[in-house]
Amino acid sequence: MQYNDVIRKLEKLSDPRAVAGMARYGIRPAKAFGVSIPNLRAIAKEIGTDHGLALELWRSGIHEARILASMIADPDRTTERLIDSWVKDFDSWDVCDQCCMNLFRHTGCAYEKAVEWSGNDKEYVKRAGFVIMACLAVGDKRAKDERFLAFFPIIKKEASDSRNYVQKAVNWALRQIGKRNAVLNRKAIETADEINKMSMRSAKWIASDAMRELKSEEVQARLKDRQADK
Repeated sequence: MQYNDVIRKLEKLSDPRAVAGMARYGIRPAKAFGVSIPNLRAIAKEIGTDHGLALELWRSGIHEARILASMIADPDRTTERLIDSWVKDFDSWDVCDQCCMNLFRHTGCAYEKAVEWSGNDKEYVKRAGFVIMACLAVGDKRAKDERFLAFFPIIKKEASDSRNYVQKAVNWALRQIGKRNAVLNRKAIETADEINKMSMRSAKWIASDAMRELKSEEVQARLKDRQADK
């Protein structure tokens, strides 16, 4: 599929009401069609992996085209230089999250970027660091616990950031790592308890919300079952 064909398809699926609705969720891109994620995934499935087309779509600056780009880009051809370039273009939390989930977490520098970006001053770049942590916790089944234990001091340090999209991502990372296994669950609860002692409101919210899930009967039962299956 050619670039112009994709843009025409996106235009055909455009929904002005969806664009207006995006603004209510804090998504206000300069150019958007209002195409749903399921429709974008259907287009991505039709295209398959096409790294060259992904680069063209990203350069368009169109909101949905950039999300689609993250779905069809080739992780093996996605260099550190490329993702450093794309992350600077983030202008909404959903483009950030989709890029991290669909592409960045599959690259060879995912763990490195999670650490690097978590200390960045820009809100969406910093969010990306913690979203990658959350995605790796769910998706990298073979990773050793040490990979994730190294994230806890960073999570604790950045829990003082009161910006909405950052604190939600910090919380997300803490919860997902803590649901991975019993060892990481105990460490996540311990970290949440330490964060809860901090004076900032953002930190207390991150801690209390995470502990509510990590200590829940459902999560604890699932972890016990997982341990029994080993």
